[in-house]
Amino acid sequence: MAKPTTFGAKYRGSIHDFPGFDPNQDAEALYTAMKGFGSDKEAILDIITSRSNRQRQEVCQSYKSLYGKDLIDNLKYELTGKFERLIVGLMRPPAYCDAKEIKDAISGIGTDEKCLIEILASRTNEQMHQLVAAYKDAYERDLEADIIGDTSGHFQKMLVVLLQGTREEDDVVSEDLVQQDVQDLYEAGELKWGTDEAQFIYILGNRSKQHLRLVFDEYLKTTGKPIESSIRGELSGDFEKLMLAVVKCIRSTPEYFAERLFKAMKGLGTRDNTLIRIMVSRSELDMLDIREIFRTKYEKSLYSMIKNDTSGEYKKTLLKLCGGDDDAAGQFFPEAAQVAYQMWELSAVARVELKGTVRPANDFNPDADAKALRKAMKGLGTDEDTIIDIITHRSNAQRQQIRQTFKSHFGRDLMADLKSEISGDLARLILGLMMPPAHYDAKQLKKAMEGAGTDEKALIEILATRTNAEIRAINEAYKEDYHKSLEDAISSDTSGHFRRILISLATGNREEGGENLDQAREDAQVRPPKEIADTPSGDKTSLETRFMTILCTRSYPHLRRVFQEFIKMTNYDVEHTIKKEMSGDVRDAFVAIVQSVKNMPLFFADKLYKSMKGAGTDEKTLTRIMVSRSEIDLLNIRREFIEKYDKSLHQAIEGDTSGDFLKALLALCGGED
Repeated sequence: MAKPTTFGAKYRGSIHDFPGFDPNQDAEALYTAMKGFGSDKEAILDIITSRSNRQRQEVCQSYKSLYGKDLIDNLKYELTGKFERLIVGLMRPPAYCDAKEIKDAISGIGTDEKCLIEILASRTNEQMHQLVAAYKDAYERDLEADIIGDTSGHFQKMLVVLLQGTREEDDVVSEDLVQQDVQDLYEAGELKWGTDEAQFIYILGNRSKQHLRLVFDEYLKTTGKPIESSIRGELSGDFEKLMLAVVKCIRSTPEYFAERLFKAMKGLGTRDNTLIRIMVSRSELDMLDIREIFRTKYEKSLYSMIKNDTSGEYKKTLLKLCGGDDDAAGQFFPEAAQVAYQMWELSAVARVELKGTVRPANDFNPDADAKALRKAMKGLGTDEDTIIDIITHRSNAQRQQIRQTFKSHFGRDLMADLKSEISGDLARLILGLMMPPAHYDAKQLKKAMEGAGTDEKALIEILATRTNAEIRAINEAYKEDYHKSLEDAISSDTSGHFRRILISLATGNREEGGENLDQAREDAQVRPPKEIADTPSGDKTSLETRFMTILCTRSYPHLRRVFQEFIKMTNYDVEHTIKKEMSGDVRDAFVAIVQSVKNMPLFFADKLYKSMKGAGTDEKTLTRIMVSRSEIDLLNIRREFIEKYDKSLHQAIEGDTSGDFLKALLALCGGED
């Protein structure tokens, strides 16, 4: 079997050996910087961040020879806070720095499991052996014994396995063994009542990275779901988090650290211990790879995020370790384009089956359901629980049968009865579920355009994400329900390029074939962003027209190839270019199309998250997505949600809604991930 491609062997750290290095001279300069009242922090950080770790050890030795003092002790005395922790971390040899982090993680009350997971899931065999030896030397204790004493269960077992540093390192991968491991993992989890955790520990803790990458690919093909989904479904707690970290590091260690850095700085407050630990430990290993992936994945540079999130000498030191701003002109490395290109290649071959959370009920009996609903609404009071239970556990086709049966039995309109019995957010959700999908979308579009103001976000969300068949059905439903064409409604309520984009999408004439490489290269040849900035507005209008022609008409497989080629030509993701060069509703529409092409479940996961974050809840968006995606891809949306936001959709809904509305949403959600 072919060996998987990995990052090249060339040096990818941001810190290099200092040319003309003189340890005695550096020791004297540091002594001078700390002598007398106060300390010259600029001189300290400049010297230490400009030397490799090997050179810093020589400086430590020279300092002791020249002054009979321990340099690290003096630095601890002179410096304080986060800056001290960062500088002292840089002065320790890498293995001793890891040993100190683990000692702190398991000392005192409680355990910092995230620190243990990060270090032990990401280190190579050689680094692990050095860590064990350094821990023994520094603390005269056995690291394995200390971890066993501070952890338990399967989490403990996997940590001990990783600590051995015995992962296979063969470049040769056996195809038969790959297939066997896929089958063993599948049988240990998905096919088993309960979970055989030992199989997960053995395979993920011992097989080589090359082997496991192929196992993950085959697992997806065999089961229709990524290995991460099975881990989330079968494991729990710290053990689940550890196994997910191992999988991420197997796939791409730099991407794992890029994600850790982003999470350390996003939102309120900064997780400084995590930020320091990663910036110190990766500065001479793969910081350039981390920067590139960070820039590609989060559309901002690591440098700019550190700059905006930290301050003082602490910030200056971190920025020196980072080594450059990838948002600056010409700084987005060519290698970053290759990283993004590889990400698109993976997305092109990974075809995950889309799955909804609502499926046709077994032993469906429309007569019994109609009678139960009538009983729930008859007399004083309303039995909301029965209404919720029936309607959220039937497919839309089954609901339409219930409507017909209800009218045949009772001569009453089920929708009218529901409207009179329930109200508010619950009514909008239940009535939405009772409508055929095309009529529901048509109604949402009508509401977005009626009255004062227009809900552009709703128009974009619906028209940018529906298939040709769905769009055509919406057009028919709109005409039938409102006696006006959808195109006419859009034309009278919007204007300019935004109107043209929506009308183009509303035709439902997107190409449906595969990719055409020559055409994709031609489509990708829009003007690079650096040439757009100073062009007259007419040229920008022309650019918007060109984007519209491509984004609104080309097939999804073809557009994925276009995005790939665009990255190769410009070193920028097309989404970054759109956000930078366009504005308003035109920008939002194009971004929605691009995000949907890239990963539609992730697009909806983002919208659900935004509908519930901060003060207040956007119930309309929440309801619209839960109703419209419940039979299409809500299960996939759930997976993307927990992957990106570290909490389940179920938890987010539970924390942001209440009452019968909450019950109905959770029923649609279909489970806790």
